[in-house]
Amino acid sequence: MDVKDFLGIKQVDDNRHFTLDVGSHLITPGEFLFGGCGLGAAIVALEEASGRPTIWANAQYLSYAPLNSTMEIEVVLEVEGGHVTQARAVGHVEGREILTVNSSLGTNTLEVGGVWVEPPVVKEPDDCPPRRLPHLVENSIFQHVDVRMAKGRSYEEIDGTPGSSDSALWARLPGHVDPSAATLAIFGDFLTGAVANSVGRITMGRSLDNTIRMVQVEPTEWVLCDMRLHALVNGYAQGVVFLWSENGTLLATASQSMAIKLWDL
Repeated sequence: MDVKDFLGIKQVDDNRHFTLDVGSHLITPGEFLFGGCGLGAAIVALEEASGRPTIWANAQYLSYAPLNSTMEIEVVLEVEGGHVTQARAVGHVEGREILTVNSSLGTNTLEVGGVWVEPPVVKEPDDCPPRRLPHLVENSIFQHVDVRMAKGRSYEEIDGTPGSSDSALWARLPGHVDPSAATLAIFGDFLTGAVANSVGRITMGRSLDNTIRMVQVEPTEWVLCDMRLHALVNGYAQGVVFLWSENGTLLATASQSMAIKLWDL
């Protein structure tokens, strides 16, 4: 199974139009499309339409795609250059705009380069405990993605005392899907779960935007989501996620802005 199978995205008529059925494996606990899945679906559509891999993509979330709805995705290839395509994808449900994704896609080569950040030192996935979540979030994407706690506190350990702004998770999709830009976009949206570790209170977050910036792709069963929260002020949080392979290769970076509320379970 690849990420297209997990998402269930389908091409319609030509390679500019696609549909995504919002099933229970793609939703938030609030029963609407998980932002990372929306961005991931748009990335699949953009790559299919352009014939090029993602360099970066940014989603702005305008409205909700509820459970059992169908989101229609239209791709526009604005500029097609020798190495880079500038493109946009827009998702609608029953004529209502849900998200807008802007992106650059393409490939190039250069004889110099490097990666100047280091992965955190954490245990291997098999040595990390599964992440246990409150029962209210069980009927959502979090029930369909295998997640292990690599760094930070579990929900049971959140006791009102502030903690570190850095935490980490190991994540993999069903069927051990090799990473792609779309897969990593899904994992990049897990940053909302890092807020509770920082503030010491159970929180819920709504993504306002998501950005994925690709570095390189290599086969890996697990992806380490190295989450670094930067700020939470006046109810809005922001941070970044470094996405690493099991071998310590930097695959991508993700960032997002979130609207945060306290969640009294």
